[in-house]
Amino acid sequence: MNWYLPSLLALLLLGIQRFFYKVAAERRCSTAWVTFSFMTTVMVLSTAIFFIQKRQEPNLEYLLAVSLVNAAAFLLATVAHIEALKYVSAHIAYTLIRLNVVVAAVFSLLYFHDHLSAFQGAGLILAVTAMMILAWQMRRLPSSGAVDHRLRGAVFIGIALIAGATASISSKFAAVHTDKLAFMAVSYLMGMIGSLGINRAVPSTGRSAPRVQAIRLGITMGIFNLAGYYAFLLALQTGPLSIIATMVGMHFVISILLSAVIYRERISPAGLVGLLLTIVSIVLLRV
Repeated sequence: MNWYLPSLLALLLLGIQRFFYKVAAERRCSTAWVTFSFMTTVMVLSTAIFFIQKRQEPNLEYLLAVSLVNAAAFLLATVAHIEALKYVSAHIAYTLIRLNVVVAAVFSLLYFHDHLSAFQGAGLILAVTAMMILAWQMRRLPSSGAVDHRLRGAVFIGIALIAGATASISSKFAAVHTDKLAFMAVSYLMGMIGSLGINRAVPSTGRSAPRVQAIRLGITMGIFNLAGYYAFLLALQTGPLSIIATMVGMHFVISILLSAVIYRERISPAGLVGLLLTIVSIVLLRV
């Protein structure tokens, strides 16, 4: 079970990082500049650590292939995630998007033939149940004057969900077959380059925050992501994708709680039940 502690660390750090998506949306920061500075920060730091430790990548072609898939998926998921938060409440957006763990878990069970204990299976089912309960809250969005917002939010959520599942699956292949820091450096380099085209793909809505604020926010996100994503890859190196992806996917709880405390977003009784089930599921996944 040497994958459990890195998974918990990834859950915490990535939860804090994802909360900054909400901050970016609330401050109307440019998605393009937040994403670019975020990707650049991770790329620069992981590259520096890779060369300082004098590591070597044994399979360059495989590294480039898996990095390209991961970068494209993660970039698309990141942009869609931030955009979704401009139209949908945090506890709804975070929860629906994290249903991508269901796709990743099913793939892992079929492809990697993960062996789960009875408690871990129960924890997996409970985690998905918690997400469904929280996702159900989307129907509580006001319909008056918000139809367009719901539609746009749903589109961005759907994109983020599929892209997020693809990123998790490609991360498993990278964790097992490549150097983790080299993978992060190349993947985020590709993501950084791809983020340069976001301005054209995602038009700005209304007045945006100053560029320097978006860049600072992106750098902060990058530091948390560097540590959290490395912990995630470390866990995937030896642990089952189906469990780890589900467990780390619970990081949206951190984001929801921070959004509730800082931005006073109301959590419904059903939402509280979903959060409690999430905590129980994390405990069961350890057994």
